[in-house]
Amino acid sequence: MKPYTHPELADVTLPAVMQALSDPCRIEILRSLLDAGELACGDIPLTISKATVSHHFAVLREAGLVLTRTEGTRCLNTVREEELEKRFPGLLGLVLREKAPKKTPARVS
Repeated sequence: MKPYTHPELADVTLPAVMQALSDPCRIEILRSLLDAGELACGDIPLTISKATVSHHFAVLREAGLVLTRTEGTRCLNTVREEELEKRFPGLLGLVLREKAPKKTPARVS
């Protein structure tokens, strides 16, 4: 099993976090993890390839947003919610609070 490394909280930067949060798929992954608490990569219903899912989790992990631990043959992921709240108060809540706005039809005058 591959060992996972995670940045120390002091090394987590706002630009890295914002870059990781710039992808809608990664935001959906974080929402799923926050709702469930801890999930394996395959437990999140995404319509993308396994390689792309792995890439998104790596980006989230390297940015300091997610912790990954192994349990047997499974890799379980959690959001570093409390740590991130201390480092960047309110950021996760702000970014993850609302889903993308629905498009409304243009009004005809």
